[in-house]
Amino acid sequence: MLVKELLKGLNLQSVKGSIDIEINSIAYDSRKVRKGFLFVCIEGMKVDGHNYVNDAIENGAKALLVQKDVGVPEGITVIRIDDTRLGLAFVSAAFYHHPSERLSLVGITGTKGKTTTTYMVKSILEKHGQKVGLIGTVANIIGDEILYAERTTPESHDLQALFAEMIEKKVNSVVMEVSSQGLQLHRVSCSDFDIGVFTNLSRDHIGPNEHN
Repeated sequence: MLVKELLKGLNLQSVKGSIDIEINSIAYDSRKVRKGFLFVCIEGMKVDGHNYVNDAIENGAKALLVQKDVGVPEGITVIRIDDTRLGLAFVSAAFYHHPSERLSLVGITGTKGKTTTTYMVKSILEKHGQKVGLIGTVANIIGDEILYAERTTPESHDLQALFAEMIEKKVNSVVMEVSSQGLQLHRVSCSDFDIGVFTNLSRDHIGPNEHN
């Protein structure tokens, strides 16, 4: 997909190089970058992706999405925006052709009870003949297939890729846990929710660095 297509509607601060170039995929981890990738530099709790642009370029990145100034060789496109976490959600949704718009998506948030509620909703939907995907703390599920879940709410790129995979596997409805960190870090931005469920609100029982 052309970089300029991914950026439609995104507020750009500056662009160095051409955005009329094709990229093969998107990564926010420099170790996962391959030839022709767009590398999105995000600031994590412990690691800042801006410090790994050279690694990403060595691995084949041809374009970077940044929120800080970075030094790069000639021939590398650099797009600067205000918030690369929001930008990651934006370009990932565009890259996968906005898959959540083709799903019935239920998001469940709250301090406690998210996991239990997602499984209850999944069971109800299946009783009504839906093929259901589930995204949450215990596992990610596509029909009868159980996948490893790294965090309660996946990073936005992983989430959009998961939605796209669910569509390929004929899933109709998705029920997912939406953590407070997932909301704060734009992991569910650009996801088209049909229903939102709020369980409760109380003082968080774990710290922000633990609450994935």
